Amino acid sequence: MKVMIRRSAAGALSAYVPKKDLEEPIVSMEKPQMWGGTVTLANGWELLLPSMASDTALPITVEARRVAGAP
Repeated sequence: MKVMIRRSAAGALSAYVPKKDLEEPIVSMEKPQMWGGTVTLANGWELLLPSMASDTALPITVEARRVAGAP
């Protein structure tokens, strides 16, 4: 699914899923640089993000996959 990752002026990361009209803060990351691992949203969803350079500019739209078994 297409997911837009962005950073607020306060530095908080969030994910927006256009097909669901859902925007949630990212509350935890498997990897410190976020890319190539899973992130957990405030609503409990876990998304697997593609591998990218750690200095990738935000906002960016990526193809992410929702991890099975997550709420």
